[in-house]
Amino acid sequence: MKKLIIYLSLAATTAISSCKKDKDFINVQPLSILDNEQAFSDPAQVLSILANLYNRQMDFSTVKDWATMADFSESFPSENGRVNIVQRNGWGYGEWGFNWFDAYAYMRELNLFLQRCAAAPALTEGDKKRFLAEARFLRANYYFEMTKRVGGVPLITEPLIYDLKGDPTYLQHARAKESEMYDFIISEAEAIKDDLPANATEKSRASKGAALAMEARAALYAGSIAKYGASTPQVSLPGGEVGIPASMANDYYTKALTAAKAIIDGEAGGYALYKLKPDLAENFASVFLDKASNPESIFIEDFKLKSGKVHYFTGWNQPRYGAEEEEGGRINPSLNLVEAFEKLDNTFAPLPVKDGSGNPIFYNNLTEIFSGRDARLAGTVITPGSTFKGRAVDIWAGYQLADGTIVTGDDRGAQKTLPGGTTPVQVVGFDGPVPGKEFTAQSGFYIRKYLDPTPGAGSRGTNSEVPFQRYRYAEVLLNAAEAAFELGQAGVAADYMNQVRARAGLTIPLTAGDITFDRIVHERRVELAFEGHIFFDMKRWRLATKRWDGNKMTEADLLANIGDAEKRSTQPYSLWPYKYYNPGNPNHEKWLYKIVLLPSVTGANNFQLGNYYTFIGDDVRANNPKIVRQPNQ
Repeated sequence: MKKLIIYLSLAATTAISSCKKDKDFINVQPLSILDNEQAFSDPAQVLSILANLYNRQMDFSTVKDWATMADFSESFPSENGRVNIVQRNGWGYGEWGFNWFDAYAYMRELNLFLQRCAAAPALTEGDKKRFLAEARFLRANYYFEMTKRVGGVPLITEPLIYDLKGDPTYLQHARAKESEMYDFIISEAEAIKDDLPANATEKSRASKGAALAMEARAALYAGSIAKYGASTPQVSLPGGEVGIPASMANDYYTKALTAAKAIIDGEAGGYALYKLKPDLAENFASVFLDKASNPESIFIEDFKLKSGKVHYFTGWNQPRYGAEEEEGGRINPSLNLVEAFEKLDNTFAPLPVKDGSGNPIFYNNLTEIFSGRDARLAGTVITPGSTFKGRAVDIWAGYQLADGTIVTGDDRGAQKTLPGGTTPVQVVGFDGPVPGKEFTAQSGFYIRKYLDPTPGAGSRGTNSEVPFQRYRYAEVLLNAAEAAFELGQAGVAADYMNQVRARAGLTIPLTAGDITFDRIVHERRVELAFEGHIFFDMKRWRLATKRWDGNKMTEADLLANIGDAEKRSTQPYSLWPYKYYNPGNPNHEKWLYKIVLLPSVTGANNFQLGNYYTFIGDDVRANNPKIVRQPNQ
């Protein structure tokens, strides 16, 4: 009998205290291994197997690795070991891939689980139905992640068992069409949705809401690849492994809207936007912190203190001064991203650094320059003058004298004697920025999204249990808005977008006439920042080659056309605050800001046609000659 071998995390050990005959020893049933019948006789044991499979799902951005969020000019990586991110001039074709061996080993385990679970006589039909639906969800979602990266892949839905006859050809499958992969994901979601609980309190296990959210996102991706892929016909393969015919776009958009609308209409449970705190910025930040009463979360990767599964995202990225273990500061959001957050009158404008004559604008306090903006800015980014963990974040770069001379230091909180003074005073913030000083706010900002304010969350001894949001309700609304817009239903799109925007304090409703492709692109960028969307959005819209065109930026480039979907963003800019020193002048001790391109930013992101789909390794193709090469590589 073939056995599904399950290794338990807390395996019992058996001590052999007496001699046995060889045959007796060989036939002893190990206590650390369960055969198939044992493994699938107890729902709790089956759930433990599923837990392992859940834990191996693939994500792009993740709170388990800060560097996945510090790219694409949305931030500056304040760690010398990662400075190559802003010094390169392009990406290799092998970026953003996955390990094929591990991926298909995982798929085989899922397929084996489905086979064994379906055949298990000891499980009730109710338990069996849910377990099977969960495994199919995990399989479809994983195939989605693979397809996002490389296009069509071999679609294997049965556990392949090698017959040891020396001929591996029956194991070699050709790549499916990219459209076939999306069709599979969508059809699986439809097949399983009613076998999963319509329960909005179920966050870390698959639910009807999770299946529909996956379907809506996948169908939206397929629709946009079909529509916008027409602008890049060279990014396709004759067999359809890459590229989707434009004629299929509207059908996919319709499926995306239908799936998203099912969630919005309450068919999957009572999901809603998180609106539990009166301060709109605090409220938005809490979307990513609150696990106990969060109606917005649909499917998360959960973490739990003292469970062995925690993460160190807060320790890596919190404002460093006064933090546990003096650790943090790695992700510094760029001025490029900060300026994308609209004014409350629905207009786009740079932060006012200079007046019409080119003279610096002076502010009474550090926060004044950011006032009147989309509340999601302060919920996503720690700006100068704001607070974290009840402490004022001390971000400023130095003093500017009347003649323009800058007085600063080479360390956080450095002190110097100013002209006319007799005693040293602090001339740079304890949180930076300090030129070339890693782990400080070198862009002038720290990330706030996903930072855990719980005491001890930034220490290695404790870590954080803040979950990673894989699917949430705001994205569903934006997916519905985009699909509706593409189907010519601008009024419907406006309604869905206005719900998301009102939560952020943008209370002037958009009308049907306001909804443009530019608006769609912008809204996703600011709402979903650092959640693993911008890269794949730019790929599916075929905007990546325009946004990251390899050309360096000027300050004029940075400040122009902020709401434009095709706006270039090849280098991360910084915004540094300075205190004005000119005794007797009315602006003495007031604040001014300077736009800075850090000297370490020497490269310019260059996304090539060959980057739209990740390189498939020569080793993979050597083992399976049926797998065709990617285009433009």
